[in-house]
Amino acid sequence: MMLYPAMNKLTSFVPNRYMLVNVVARRARQIAADAEENGEHLNEKPVTMAIHEVADGKLDATNMDLTIEEPEEQI
Repeated sequence: MMLYPAMNKLTSFVPNRYMLVNVVARRARQIAADAEENGEHLNEKPVTMAIHEVADGKLDATNMDLTIEEPEEQI
């Protein structure tokens, strides 16, 4: 089975596989949330779109929003 894009191409932008999974998952959630908010239909899955962004060099670990949202307190 051949993986496209190749793992070595993806890890050239994100240093290791574990960080790659984190970056892709976070970006995929952003893509899905934006599409839902705007009522857009996606032709590809958000994960596929995020992987292609990494492969194209548009996304790496340095330009991700690393802030953690705190849950709102329930009163």
